[in-house]
Amino acid sequence: MHLIPLLLTLPLALAWPGPPPVPVRPVGPPPALVWPVGPPPPEILRGWQPPPGPYAAGHRGVDLAAPPGTPVLAPAAGTVTFAGPVGGHGAVTLTLPDTGAPPLRTTFTPVTPLVPPGTVVTPGTPIAEVTAGTHCPRSCLHWGLLRGEEYLNPLLLTRRAPSRLLPLDDD
Repeated sequence: MHLIPLLLTLPLALAWPGPPPVPVRPVGPPPALVWPVGPPPPEILRGWQPPPGPYAAGHRGVDLAAPPGTPVLAPAAGTVTFAGPVGGHGAVTLTLPDTGAPPLRTTFTPVTPLVPPGTVVTPGTPIAEVTAGTHCPRSCLHWGLLRGEEYLNPLLLTRRAPSRLLPLDDD
């Protein structure tokens, strides 16, 4: 007859709330407050095309139309963690805080850096200027986004207008 006390306590055990839940802070990219070049939104000359593998061909960022001398603005708050030459072109890397582990890093080429590594910036802070000499058919800024060694679509950092359905006819 030990089964009856167990059956009587089972509903109580199932209803016991236990410890309070631990608050969970979302981990992900903060929404960008500004585009890196204007006028917002800039023309996208080439979109993000993720490679099928880590060493395969692909386009690991987006190309934004921007003539030489265009200011490059920080799209979100962060710390400049690199500013210098890479492969014969100037580059700037901005590491974004509170975006998980490893943190998100956004990159810009070809540019002339305006701030040194270690500079903490807010959205809209000029961090570089676009320079000539790109892989685009006309002058552009290549904008990349990484988490660790994984490339992501930098357009994830942008705010976009909500989608709207339009009528098919004028009736």
